[in-house]
Amino acid sequence: MGASAAYHLARHGVKNIVLLEKEHFLGQGATGRCAGGVRYQFSTSINIRLSQESLPMLERFNHEIGQDINYRQCGYLLVATNEKDAAIFKHNVELQNSLGVPTQLLSAEEVRRRLPFMNFKDALCGTFNQKDGTVDPNSVVMGYVSAAQKSGVQVFTDVEVTGVDLKGGRVAGVQTSQGPVETRMILNAAGPWSGQIGQMAGVHIPVIPLRRQMFTTSPLKEVPADFPFVIDFARSLYFHREGEGLLIGMSNQEEKPGFVQSVDENFELINLEAAIQRMPLVEKAQRASHWAGLYEVTPDAHPIYGGTEVNGFFVCTGFSGHGFMHGPVSGKLMSEYMLDGKFSSLDVSMLDLKRFEEGRQIQEYNVV
Repeated sequence: MGASAAYHLARHGVKNIVLLEKEHFLGQGATGRCAGGVRYQFSTSINIRLSQESLPMLERFNHEIGQDINYRQCGYLLVATNEKDAAIFKHNVELQNSLGVPTQLLSAEEVRRRLPFMNFKDALCGTFNQKDGTVDPNSVVMGYVSAAQKSGVQVFTDVEVTGVDLKGGRVAGVQTSQGPVETRMILNAAGPWSGQIGQMAGVHIPVIPLRRQMFTTSPLKEVPADFPFVIDFARSLYFHREGEGLLIGMSNQEEKPGFVQSVDENFELINLEAAIQRMPLVEKAQRASHWAGLYEVTPDAHPIYGGTEVNGFFVCTGFSGHGFMHGPVSGKLMSEYMLDGKFSSLDVSMLDLKRFEEGRQIQEYNVV
């Protein structure tokens, strides 16, 4: 979010932009630890429209930014195994189709035919969109950062924000581990840590950090090159190709909020057992690597865009597990709002911070 916003602000001719990263390397936070999935398949109009704006930006990323990001349009195949999910899937496909997204509703037999080496005897239906897929997160971050730096953006790593200076109800600067920075505008794009940054400015941001983890396998020659990003929706269990093997993850429904990013070995065994049950050939593979990252979850699983009660303090956060795919357009939208006070590319004004106290939440169902 920060790299995209910095790039788009610089494209508008803004000078004196500073991008601060507390880690030693860029993209080490939530973005660098995500599964890299990008999709059009959501259950609300606004999230679908965010994808319609953002994913084409990823398609033309190499042409516009000059960075290859390995965008593989392998498709997402979501599988429903209970009646509730099946009914909602049907509604979601109708909504996506009405907005011009050509998602297909698959029968149980079609799901099993497309995934012959998986055990989906209990499948009731599925949804598939060929243009969904995967992208390399670090390439996107570094592409935006490099392009931003060429436009004069200053990027600093190993710099942690420790405080926000206010004067007369507006932003006056930030305190950091490397000294103060004077500024009249701050964009809080700190993801899971955005609530902490908000507190420094006296702004309550309802974002909860939740650990999510995944692992990769050694090569599995049985997995075809066109294997889609498969989601066993009721279990929040997913598979996609990673090199010659698989990347496999599953949401821990018992996970407690917190900033822990170490792998829970006990839950990894639960994940592995579930994966083997769905795809028996996983038992033949070895674990190649594993890691954990953080979701930044809001009460309605939708992001927060725009200003706050503190003049000059802006937020772009709360994407609840699908921020990477919406990062390109989000940076563009925030550059518009910070400069013009309105969103021009797509009206996301309903996703403001005030919606939580005013009871205007819109619930997203397709969160894994």
